[in-house]
Amino acid sequence: MILSFTGHNFRYETENVIRIFFPLEKITVTDEMPETQENHVFTYMKNGIIGCEVFISGKEEKREQSILNKTDKDAELILAQLLYDILTSMTGLTPPWGILTGVRPSKLLRNLIAENGETEAVDYFRNQLYVTDKKTDLALSVAKAEDRIIALSGEKSYSLYVSIPFCPTRCSYCSFVSHSVAQAKKLIPDYVKLLCKEIADISKIASDLGLKLETIYFGGGTPTSLGEEDLKAVTDAVRANFDVTSVREYTIEAGRPDTLNKEKLSIMKNAGVSRISINPQTFNAQVLQNIGRKHSPEMTVEAFNMARETGFDNINMDFIAGLPGDTYESFKNSIDKAVNLSPENITVHTLALKRAANIVTQGETDSVYSETAKMIDYSNLALYNNGYFPYYMYRQSKTVGNNENVGWSKEGRECLYNIYMMEEIHTVLAAGGGAVTKLKSPYENKIDRIFNFKYPYEYISRFDEQSERKKHIYNFYEMIKSGN
Repeated sequence: MILSFTGHNFRYETENVIRIFFPLEKITVTDEMPETQENHVFTYMKNGIIGCEVFISGKEEKREQSILNKTDKDAELILAQLLYDILTSMTGLTPPWGILTGVRPSKLLRNLIAENGETEAVDYFRNQLYVTDKKTDLALSVAKAEDRIIALSGEKSYSLYVSIPFCPTRCSYCSFVSHSVAQAKKLIPDYVKLLCKEIADISKIASDLGLKLETIYFGGGTPTSLGEEDLKAVTDAVRANFDVTSVREYTIEAGRPDTLNKEKLSIMKNAGVSRISINPQTFNAQVLQNIGRKHSPEMTVEAFNMARETGFDNINMDFIAGLPGDTYESFKNSIDKAVNLSPENITVHTLALKRAANIVTQGETDSVYSETAKMIDYSNLALYNNGYFPYYMYRQSKTVGNNENVGWSKEGRECLYNIYMMEEIHTVLAAGGGAVTKLKSPYENKIDRIFNFKYPYEYISRFDEQSERKKHIYNFYEMIKSGN
């Protein structure tokens, strides 16, 4: 696909609208007209007119509109609307989020409500961004749930994130930086040792600055892919350096059921962990095999029951709509089984079509779109009807059907960290390979980031250099204090 433009600088927005309809298509952007018109989107602004002309599969459609007395922001929105109108007509697809391409739709809606009131904000979603009634209502429900959690965060609040970038195997859909335990086995002892040191360093920084720890979150990778001794070393480091009894929430992702046993569950429970994730992704054995998971549906149920017996009363389960080989009936069965198990949280993701994953081809897109939309609709209805409500949501680029990822919770069992992190409410101090410290001013929308080295071997070999970067945390809070 070629995107050419002239007379405007709205390249980013128009490219994003195209990706809604063609998530796997390579888009070449140019300010020159191509030699061939085939698979070409031409956008232009001149003489008070903005417009676009699209050539796809031998078809051609054109739209344009006057932008006299319009701001650049208005003109950009109009161009996105015109392009969306053409692509909807030419492809037969009506993406449920309309022209909205942002990661945090509920945050946008909350901001619009704060500026203009709920009625006008909802109207803007539906009539200007072309978001369907269902998705607008979903965003509104999430926005209201988030408000309750956000109110718990104070000026000195922060969260701690601990990265364990190892997994038993790499899932075929995964786009995270994670390494199989077998591949990285020699690195793990040094990694754990330095991770414990970084946790202690963060504790000192937070103490020096008088910050208040609200939530702890272990992610990855799969933190429970560590052996019992290493898992205990890291949780001991957290317990030794932080008062875990005062935090509102302490989560460890135990996502892969095949990494759990009674000893690991006891280690986490004794360390003060209050919430874990046990993630089936699906209860279809063939689909698990398709995506490279080594556990069975039965192992998921066994791990869940074992966690309950250990005393965990706040468990999340993840599912993915649109996995290769899954069907509506199979996905429906997975959601029904999860509801019967009655975890406190159920998170429903939409498969992201990552080029590197190579598990959904462009030729399959149309059928996958409609099937995945039905899956999402069913999960929403089933979870609503069984006492869950949506409290957390984010979107990724290239998701099947331009759908979303939603966290569902029983009343009072929301994952606080998810909201604080995704909505950028307060500082997140992060330890481990690939972890990103996100520094957030409590007084304004000012955010700085400090990146840890991505790969475990870099994290180990360049640890001192990375520690030096963390000194910027002091500088950031000093700037806040001085009002700069």
